[in-house]
Amino acid sequence: MSKVVKMTAQRLALGLLVLWVVSLVIFLAVSFLPGDIATEMLGQSATPETVAALRRELGLDLPLHTRYVEWLGGLLHGDFGHSLANRREISELLGTRTLNTLFLAGVAALISVPLALALGILAALYRNSFFDRAVNVATLSSISFPEFFVAYILIVIFAVRLGWFPSISSIGPGMPLLDRLHAVALPALTLTLVVVAHMMRMTRAAIINLLASPYIEMAALKGMSRGRIILHHALPNALAPIINVVVLNLAYLVVGVVVVEVVFVYPGLGQLMVDSVQKRDVPVVQACSLLFAATYILLNLSADVLSILTNPRLMHPR
Repeated sequence: MSKVVKMTAQRLALGLLVLWVVSLVIFLAVSFLPGDIATEMLGQSATPETVAALRRELGLDLPLHTRYVEWLGGLLHGDFGHSLANRREISELLGTRTLNTLFLAGVAALISVPLALALGILAALYRNSFFDRAVNVATLSSISFPEFFVAYILIVIFAVRLGWFPSISSIGPGMPLLDRLHAVALPALTLTLVVVAHMMRMTRAAIINLLASPYIEMAALKGMSRGRIILHHALPNALAPIINVVVLNLAYLVVGVVVVEVVFVYPGLGQLMVDSVQKRDVPVVQACSLLFAATYILLNLSADVLSILTNPRLMHPR
């Protein structure tokens, strides 16, 4: 157990170091964006003196390293600062949007993960059959299209033609759960179609790779059914790569929703970040980017630790 704790602590320390580097990259990248919120708020008719006064008021005239140290110091104390556009606390803006994004990602994960695992196991069980080929063609097709294209196709079919689901996913506080699920049906389906192919193909490949192992052949010679061999002998030993790809796709469901949220005008973190970029609201863009980066790093860390825990060869290296 102490080895697991030590390994987790090492990975966590490495994750914090990566997060600091990412925070520096995000700050520099956002700072070098053309234009700023002063010119955006005052318009093109503003005089240079007025723009300079507003930049002083917002603290945008301070040297870059001073702004970074102040921003990082605030982050270490849990203070994201204030939005330059409306002067509201950023943590207040992020709260509801983060919950909305997590809700959408959670719904997509509840659909995609069991579906991908089931399809992967069945494709391995009926390898080279019509079912296997049909699933492969369907998943390859869904993964070949960009997300916005899949989203617009679903809108045309299910919102415009059939009228089953709304094309704009508008949710708010106090909304009943069934209404929320109905509102996020199309964005969740879009994300599911995008991520299910990765997980399904990895599950299929990992199980098929293990089916050639001597202990699997021995189990088959003893008369075990193919389903029992896959579920009781192949699947447990294929968990490490499957967990890796599942967790990485869960990370994608949280940090890769920007395009999907914009298409469906969903009030999540991705939509907030795009709106803030248009307004040049730098602190909000930095906070959203850092939140996405932290989520990705944390889920990668989880995938790393879970893969090692489920693989005795990695857990006890010679």
